[in-house]
Amino acid sequence: MTWIDRLIDDYYRFLRQKTVITELPSSGWIEISTPFTDVFNDTIEIYAKKSNGKIILSDDGQTLKNLELSGVEISRSQNRKEMLERILLNYGVRLEDKELLAEATESTFPQKKLNLLAAISEANDLYVLAKHTVAGLFREDVKAYLDEQGLVYTPYFLSKGSTGLEFTFDFQIAYRQTELLIKAFNTINKLNLPHFLFTWDDVKQVREKQTEKKVIGLAVINNEDREVKDEYLEALQNKGAEFILWTERNRPENIKKLKAA
Repeated sequence: MTWIDRLIDDYYRFLRQKTVITELPSSGWIEISTPFTDVFNDTIEIYAKKSNGKIILSDDGQTLKNLELSGVEISRSQNRKEMLERILLNYGVRLEDKELLAEATESTFPQKKLNLLAAISEANDLYVLAKHTVAGLFREDVKAYLDEQGLVYTPYFLSKGSTGLEFTFDFQIAYRQTELLIKAFNTINKLNLPHFLFTWDDVKQVREKQTEKKVIGLAVINNEDREVKDEYLEALQNKGAEFILWTERNRPENIKKLKAA
């Protein structure tokens, strides 16, 4: 077992240990406090309630409220509204009176909870639009980079892994013998790196059987005005994943990583 394998195991133990459940008897809702953080670095909390044989999951309207407090009012921009709609559609989450909602059964609860948290996390990224010096999200920069190379890709690629859970990758590129699953990292850390490596490995096991192609995980990492720790790059290499540092994206060896056979 390598150090990154231990790190991934520690990551999932950390998630369970840092998830706090609080019953709210007067309302029938149960508060689930997660280790993930919002735009103000507060923990993200979601709520669950049984109703008519279903489990309703909600963010209690906190996601859009935080965006408004940070200067991003979704309703005032058609572009922002469309970006939020794409995020919610991708994860099967609906918007109702500024509240993000998902419905689950007991069997689908793990996937639906994961989808709601992913939708909240991606919606939180919209706060950078409040900074006038920021032209767009890093994912959009990566999309433009792929377009520059004349590549045909599938954005927001959804695939089921061996665990039965479905995961979304920012881009997928299919070639005759290989398939690229791409994640754009605006920042990379000890939370999102193990998550990427786990999801890629989980999906890889299924996709390689289905397509009879080699499935490659590729991390495109924003290193402009920030340093990427060597240990993160070593972890990617140790697990067999590829990476491209954004400032080095036009090097021939990195262009080659995008154009597998």
